[in-house]
Amino acid sequence: MLDHFFGRFYPDLVIHDVTCLPVAQLKRLGIRLLFFDIDNTLAPFDQALPSPAIIRQFQTLQQEGFLLCLLSNNTPERVDRFNGPLGVLAVSRAGKPGCKKLQAVLKDQGLNARQAALVGDQVFTDMYCAHSAGMLAIYSQPLCPRDQWITKIKRPAERIVLSCYERSRS
Repeated sequence: MLDHFFGRFYPDLVIHDVTCLPVAQLKRLGIRLLFFDIDNTLAPFDQALPSPAIIRQFQTLQQEGFLLCLLSNNTPERVDRFNGPLGVLAVSRAGKPGCKKLQAVLKDQGLNARQAALVGDQVFTDMYCAHSAGMLAIYSQPLCPRDQWITKIKRPAERIVLSCYERSRS
């Protein structure tokens, strides 16, 4: 019963962090576009720029043929500054868990939802958004315990959902 209720919040894949993306598996699945949340997925929310490791990972993913897009509910200033060293597609004020802006990117790129995945650290925004759009949902462990206040409020409920997810897999 809980699995049916929580299913939209469950990830399809779980990774430790974005440097652990299963590139070969994603290619086999036909994934061509990777959407990334920023805060606590690519960097702590209070870190203005991507780390050298994230810059290298994005370069590697692009060399592997993936199109990359930042998808953040944050402000244009935050997203644009973070994207400076990356130079990828970027969407600010994305409205997650809604998926209209995500779907607009897919349409602009001539892709369908089965050709994309969303990587994020929150089940109520990122995983739900991915599933609502019909795409692969990849959960990346939060990078650090620091969160914006609104996210901090949701983390205990997320732990319950993730616990149910783990139990459903055993």
